[in-house]
Amino acid sequence: MNHSRRDFVKTSSAALIGASLLSSTELHAQTLHLPLAIQLYSVREMLPTDYAGTLKKLSALGYREVEAAGYYNHSAAEVKQAMNDAGLNLVSSHHPSGDLHKEFDKILAFEKELGVKYIICSSPGKKDPSQGNRTPMTLDDWKWNADELNKFGEKVNAAGLKFGYHNHYPEFHKTDGVVPYDVLMSRTDPSKVVMEMDCGWVIVGGGNPIEYLRKYSTRIAMLHVKDFKKSATPFSETNRPAIAELGQGFIDYGPILQAAAKTGHIKHCFVEQEGFDMPPMQSLKVDADYMRKLGLS
Repeated sequence: MNHSRRDFVKTSSAALIGASLLSSTELHAQTLHLPLAIQLYSVREMLPTDYAGTLKKLSALGYREVEAAGYYNHSAAEVKQAMNDAGLNLVSSHHPSGDLHKEFDKILAFEKELGVKYIICSSPGKKDPSQGNRTPMTLDDWKWNADELNKFGEKVNAAGLKFGYHNHYPEFHKTDGVVPYDVLMSRTDPSKVVMEMDCGWVIVGGGNPIEYLRKYSTRIAMLHVKDFKKSATPFSETNRPAIAELGQGFIDYGPILQAAAKTGHIKHCFVEQEGFDMPPMQSLKVDADYMRKLGLS
């Protein structure tokens, strides 16, 4: 999850998503009719001190599904009890590549006990772990990640769960003339790996979520939605995108969710609010209200 905070390579902020990306004939009433959902990374600072209470507050805002990004030393029984008490459905869980490689069996057993449907690789790793973050990802790194995702997916599927991959922005910066996300798509087995497309980071990376939804209509099963404040200059290492509540930044999710609905393959759509300029629950209410206007409930 920290990948979104790392070295921004220059990219144009011209990837403003709006109605212009869909022709007028495509702007029909079709939209996603899914439960309102949230990635719990949004409340990562509240969960450690009030796990059960924070979940109840999210439920009171109208959220019905959640995706985990850590369990803060709670047992599976405690997590399930807290989710049940809050009336929330724990759909999926994020784990970075490094953790999956170090303790895959432990993660799989815990998530299976919780009853999640999906285990999601939240960020990629390096073929040579000793490289760390000192050097950018190479094309070989991306190919290696794809092959590793297939291996994880096969094991997760065998246990009765589904496995997926969540992107950040580097997947959309050309490496040796190739877009890494296309490498991941071409080298991963659709029967083993689904994609959770983070629309906000696609845009920051210079991509267009609508185009990817069209191109990979059967591969993308889940979405993340987030917004950023518009910048007069291109995003870069020194000009990182400032987080905004949904509808308060420059991304119009109406056309994106219409394109998502058109695929017929999106199963879940998670709000993710990575930062706050107002009290967290007030911010998450703004997000929830925005998503309800677009058809989620």
